[in-house]
Amino acid sequence: MATFKDYFSRQAAIYAQHRPAYPEALFTYLASLSPAQDLAWDCGCGNGQSALGLAAHFSSVYASDPSAEQINHATAHSRITYRIEPAEHCSLPDRSADLVTVAQALHWFRFEDFFAEVRRVLKPGGVLAVWIYGLPQLSPELDRLIRHFHDDVVGAYWQYENRLIENGYADIAFPFEPLPTPAFSASRNLTREALSGLLYSWSAVQRFREHEGYDPVAGIQEELTALWPQAEAQRQAVWPLTLIAGIPGSRR
Repeated sequence: MATFKDYFSRQAAIYAQHRPAYPEALFTYLASLSPAQDLAWDCGCGNGQSALGLAAHFSSVYASDPSAEQINHATAHSRITYRIEPAEHCSLPDRSADLVTVAQALHWFRFEDFFAEVRRVLKPGGVLAVWIYGLPQLSPELDRLIRHFHDDVVGAYWQYENRLIENGYADIAFPFEPLPTPAFSASRNLTREALSGLLYSWSAVQRFREHEGYDPVAGIQEELTALWPQAEAQRQAVWPLTLIAGIPGSRR
């Protein structure tokens, strides 16, 4: 069995604090696609952000992640059951879920094993939905700085799996019948410090610090301060989502 690539446990608290919020409209739409709203499985749930959105629409949400630290930072909810499990081996019974979701995590899974598990767990007509986002959009000047930091400063420390995000998962073969997916965006109001916190949540930043022995985020603070002189001033960051949804196998 392949080893779980745990790049997020150490910064789980930072991840929970600074990652973007998904829109309510996304979860409303996903619930409308599902054959029923009894059970949703949020796989690779992290700190439970998507699970909370699903809990507003489903009677029960099963949220799993292989990282104990991520689960430890998840928000409790009466409709959510959290479990420390890999995506490829879920404790749910056969044909039990109406919807399976994966937010910003599919690229870390063993695809064939995970898709087989999805087929096992989904009810007939059940839906698999995955989504990802790239870099935040704040302003042309800040966007250029963030892109430079992403590509040139820590670029060598992104893993192959991270690269799958850059082309919208086009290199992943999805064995299901596609469903229409409207455009959605995630957003969050950030201060300058919060933007730095977001950068610290990147797995490439953690690997850079381990190998190079210094903090790459500190290296852009002067330029960041020049572009964002009022530290407590808030700016809205927007992350366009790439959403892929479908029904595994045949509808028949």
